Amino acid sequence: QVQLAESGGGLVQNGGSLRLSCAASGSSFGIYTMGWYRQAPGKQRELVAGITSGGSTNYADSVKGRFTISRDNAKNTVYLQMTSLKPEDTAVYFCNARRPIISYWGPGTQVTVSS
Repeated sequence: QVQLAESGGGLVQNGGSLRLSCAASGSSFGIYTMGWYRQAPGKQRELVAGITSGGSTNYADSVKGRFTISRDNAKNTVYLQMTSLKPEDTAVYFCNARRPIISYWGPGTQVTVSS
């Protein structure tokens, strides 16, 4: 079992930066593929960025070059560094830990970018 807790969300101006953190409890954090997803009002949840146990990363086209995902297995934590934020980045951001047959979600953290 893995429990996830996101932090670092908040209100930021257009062009600003935020760093989200997701702390995981439980064992074997390093074997999970970790991901950041977001859901804006009235829209479906979408993948923002992912990082495998081996450190390979992937990003949504809309955030490439602006967001960076990283992980610290010693701290059981995954990060999302967000720069050049835009109003369209406003959403609840969720952390996800997954393996082939199981997936865990955090409760989410709100990110609001003012124009």
